[in-house]
This record gives sequence, structure tokens and C-alpha cells, in this order.
Amino acid sequence: MKRIALYPGTFDPVTNGHLDIIYRASSLCDVLIVGVAENIGKKPFFNVSKRKSLIEEAISTKNSNTTRRLGEIQVKSFDDLLIDFARSNSVTMIIRGLRAVSDFDYEFQMAGMNARLASDIETVFLTASERHQFVASRFVKEIALLDGDITSFVPSNVSQAIESKKKLKK
Repeated sequence: MKRIALYPGTFDPVTNGHLDIIYRASSLCDVLIVGVAENIGKKPFFNVSKRKSLIEEAISTKNSNTTRRLGEIQVKSFDDLLIDFARSNSVTMIIRGLRAVSDFDYEFQMAGMNARLASDIETVFLTASERHQFVASRFVKEIALLDGDITSFVPSNVSQAIESKKKLKK
């Protein structure tokens, strides 16, 4: 039986920290599904289709640079309850990244709710690597919109996409 894991998030935009968790999680399972949440309530910078394609492109570029044994990585979007999406994809574990203690409180509560809804699906926490502990998508967007340099926080395709979108808005 394949071990299928799900790493859900809005990924608006995907950061190097997200990619770090993706590669580390992928080495723990046979298949990792990166679940891109619609999350219209957050008023995303990019639509779900663009976020999905940015992740796929970043993964294909970076995959050739890693020495880690990776499982299969799939990128899928969803707009329903996380547990329903997990079940429909035969997921046995949900991966969550933790950057700081402040993340833990929210993630701990979410893991408890998910466990009540689906006790057969485990939640696994991966702590952010030291160099990515402070990187958050909302900060990346704010820095970019104020014309700051985001190139050390996101893959190059994401930086280019943000710059292109900024030019269209002007």
C-alpha cells in the first residue's frame, strides 16, 4: 500500500520555505499531494490555477538540484473540507509546517479537529529549516508590493510572476 501524504495550503505565493517542506515531506512518503486551497476568503494575489502552475514549475526546476530521495509529487487544487479532499485522495497523513511557536497553537487546534473528523489520518509537523523560519507568503507579498527584493524568499519563477502582475496593475 502506498503512503500518500497531503501538504495543504494557500501557497499565495509558494515560497522557498514551502519548497523545503515539500521536498522533506516527499522523502517520507511514496506520494505527496500538494493541495492548493482555493481560499477565496483570503483574497489571493494569484488565482488557484496560477498558484498551482507556479508550484509545478518551481518543483520541476528545483527537483534536478536535490540529492534527496523524493517520492512522487502531485499538485492538486481543492475547495472543499480538507478531510474530504484527503479521503478522496486516499491520504494517510497530513503534513503541516511550523515556523514559530505562534504557528503551533493554531496548527495544534487544527490537527485536533482533523483527528476528530478522521482518526485514521495522522497529522505530521515538520519544523521550518533555520533559513526559512521567518518567511511567510503575506510578508513576501507586502515586500514585493512595496518594491522590495523578494528573490531570496521565493523561487525565480514566482518572483518573475509577481513582477509581471505588478506591471499589469500599474
